[in-house]
Amino acid sequence: MKYLIVGLGNIGSEYLGTRHNVGFRVVNAVAEDMGAPFTEARYGAVSKFCLKNKEVVLLKPNTFMNLSGLAIRYWLQKENIPVENLLVVVDDLALPFGTLRLKPKGSNAGHNGLRNIQEILGTQAYARLRFGIGNDFPRGGQVDYVLGSFQPEELSGMQEKMKQATDIVKSFCLAGIQITMNQFNNK
Repeated sequence: MKYLIVGLGNIGSEYLGTRHNVGFRVVNAVAEDMGAPFTEARYGAVSKFCLKNKEVVLLKPNTFMNLSGLAIRYWLQKENIPVENLLVVVDDLALPFGTLRLKPKGSNAGHNGLRNIQEILGTQAYARLRFGIGNDFPRGGQVDYVLGSFQPEELSGMQEKMKQATDIVKSFCLAGIQITMNQFNNK
């Protein structure tokens, strides 16, 4: 069985470390944990490894956030991975910082990356791991907030959150979404 785990983010040094790139940060943590470096490939950076008897493909799309669906469709087709085995890691303004929520499907909630994925795949029925980035910004300041860097107090707990996110990704591949949601969504 194969799985595609996609971290959403934007390429370029100006986006490195921003809240909007937390999806990249999570898949980087998974790749590091598994000792599986990324290589540049079509539509993004890719890392591949085996987790017990599962083949896992990690993807950081280079299409920019708003066109992530193109990269995801390509890699699903290239690797012959069913949509049920897709997990998208995404930042979420509606969740307090560091909150991790796994969902089997859902709306795009105004997130342009998720909107594009839904349009390209023609479905909302794909798993997503939502990483809370909070919403501590003034009215009209959403763009600056999501494209801004994490605060020092947020970064101090980041390693623990990356470990938890890595555990969720592994459990998704090994135990499935229902067991993983039951185990991790209440923490």
